[in-house]
Amino acid sequence: MFLLADTPPPGSVASDRKGSPWTLGWFLVFGALLWLAALPIDLSAQCWLALALIVVLMVLRYLPKRWTSRALFLFIAGFVSLRYFCWRTMETLDFSTFLGGSAGVLLYLAEFYGICLFLLGIFVNIRPLNRRPAVLPQDTALWPSVDVFVPTYNESTELIEVTLAAAIQIDYPKGLFTVHLLDDGGTDQKCHDKDPVKAAAALQRREDLMNLCARMGVQYGTRARNEHAKSGNLNEAYKRTSAELILILDTDHVPTRDILKETTGWFLRDPKLFLVQTPHFFINSDPVERNLGVFGKMPGESEMFYTVIQRGLDFWNAAFFCGSAAVLRRSCIDIVGGFEADSITEDAEIALMLHAKGFRSAYLAKPLVAGLSPETLGGLVLQRIRWAQGMAQILLLKNPLLLPGLKPWQRLCYFNSSFFWFFGLARPIFFVAPLMYLVSGISVYRAGLAEVLVYALPHLLAGFVVTNYQFGRVRWTLISELYELILSVFTLPALLKVFLNPKAPDFKVTPKGEMLDREFVSPLSWPFFVLTGMTLLGLGMGFWKLAVDPMERDMMVVNLGWALFNLVLLIAALGVVFERQQRRSFPRVEKPLPASFGFGEMTLAAQLVDISVGGAGVELVRGSAVPGAGVEGLLAITGTNGKAYAFHAIVESVFRSPEGALRLGMGFRHESASEAAEKVSLIYGDSEFWLAVRNQRTRHTGVRSGLGSLIHVSLSRCRELSVYVARSIRVRFFRGNQPNTSNNHATLQP
Repeated sequence: MFLLADTPPPGSVASDRKGSPWTLGWFLVFGALLWLAALPIDLSAQCWLALALIVVLMVLRYLPKRWTSRALFLFIAGFVSLRYFCWRTMETLDFSTFLGGSAGVLLYLAEFYGICLFLLGIFVNIRPLNRRPAVLPQDTALWPSVDVFVPTYNESTELIEVTLAAAIQIDYPKGLFTVHLLDDGGTDQKCHDKDPVKAAAALQRREDLMNLCARMGVQYGTRARNEHAKSGNLNEAYKRTSAELILILDTDHVPTRDILKETTGWFLRDPKLFLVQTPHFFINSDPVERNLGVFGKMPGESEMFYTVIQRGLDFWNAAFFCGSAAVLRRSCIDIVGGFEADSITEDAEIALMLHAKGFRSAYLAKPLVAGLSPETLGGLVLQRIRWAQGMAQILLLKNPLLLPGLKPWQRLCYFNSSFFWFFGLARPIFFVAPLMYLVSGISVYRAGLAEVLVYALPHLLAGFVVTNYQFGRVRWTLISELYELILSVFTLPALLKVFLNPKAPDFKVTPKGEMLDREFVSPLSWPFFVLTGMTLLGLGMGFWKLAVDPMERDMMVVNLGWALFNLVLLIAALGVVFERQQRRSFPRVEKPLPASFGFGEMTLAAQLVDISVGGAGVELVRGSAVPGAGVEGLLAITGTNGKAYAFHAIVESVFRSPEGALRLGMGFRHESASEAAEKVSLIYGDSEFWLAVRNQRTRHTGVRSGLGSLIHVSLSRCRELSVYVARSIRVRFFRGNQPNTSNNHATLQP
């Protein structure tokens, strides 16, 4: 991927170097490309043109990614897609029947949506900015003061304690930052709930968290009523605090020690800066990664946005606030009246309003928090429904294309960020369209096989090549399509609700730290079984019609290929809806460090394998004595900075690794407050370690390799699903027992 070597000069950002000539230039280039793309040529000439352009793309793909070669590559790819779209508009719409014409228009609009996003993506990511931290002055008296906000609603005390323990250890002058826990689970409203059980639970939670904060030196705060969800919670704290800057951390976002030193310098460098956003870096698998068994092998789903797209937005001064892992300037928040907004994605909306007022944002791509992804498919869907509804609200209520004050490039960037979430309207159409022809013979796409090969196929190839060129390090082929397929089934009705009433959606908290005690088929799985059955039916009828009526061969082959492509994604989706066990509330972090285990008069040399706040895995040096389960002792670990750590631990299991090495599974015991804080510092405090982990995950993967890996893991997981279903049927119908299923999944209430 292209990295812009130079950071912006003091007091400015890269986008300020662009003015009206840039805007005019972009429109002229796009107009010229559109005019050329619309020129009619015969089929043979189009074939040679498409072939030549694809060959040029393949050559440019392997050249050093300098600005000129990158721009040329993206312009050629954009031209290939524009060429397809012009042909698609002028030659393929069929209005001979009402049903076919109506369905054809829907498909055309879905494709128009996809091509718009493709071209906007090229624009947004034309030159990603690689911003470095701004160095703070030597005199700490010049450093800005910071309030650290940790909003919480229903998260566990254990999860909150870890984040607070890391927050109070941030490496920043003690008199210049204060940590605040903002408890929305212990409000007066909740403590006086009509249900006495709920009221008692809220009172107990408030007392527990007040005691925790008093013990840790954290300011506890709550409010009277749970109004405006997270934004209202932040707004209440914002009104009663006064530091120059505000660092916001979700409850599951554990900060590194250097988070403030890495981010606050930019506010001294640029007085117009309102935001420094950093990545949401996740240390556990989301349900797609876990259920397909690709966590650590495949880049995380969020890496594409936080490693590339936000850097692209930063070049255009359009990087936006993502709700956490961000520092904001209080005086700028004053201008927009606080954190409350009209949408349930108040973070992006606040950024939009401040950009419109001429303020600037910055994006620092270094991981400075370690967060938790939703553990279940229900939790993931709940989170993405909120994002989709919130971004749709922004588009409807604060349309960035019309909002006064934004620069033209900022309008396009914000429109792209909002418009993306309409995939729930387009993706189902791509799955139903080929089935209409295969099952009922209704044509929604009037074209012969030769035309599809010289227009549509180059467009698809250009899309795959461009995606791999821009995001090959952070996204496998078809993974975006897989996530969109899974989520579109649920975001579609949620988006329709927003269109009917843009102010209707409510903020719903994403569950974190869930545990699954056994494998089970997700209750959200049925749409994918239905779609798979429909696709298999369509394929069967299509192959039968191809055999008995070869006159329809061209369109039949096109639609069969289309349906087979859809089937690949559906097989992967079936692998995802089969939920794996997840028994850890805190994920283990692989951290190979020198260690030793002392018990009695013995000390065994060892190597730390992985660690969490609850325990650790260590590998003994060959020839060591083997302590039995139940042995207690002191686990000593040497950190990456050379610091020595020691934790009381007990041996819970003794086993051999796949390579035959002897390992101990250990649980932490009898720890003091200082020992707990040291443990959090060791696990979460080093940002360079998280950077190394991210770099290890984000290795470039080619189109064929990524596609092959996805198909392999999907088929493997579907075989396991088949065995599970067969076993469940056998138990239910032949043994008279119901198979156990876990209740530990998020309840979907879109």
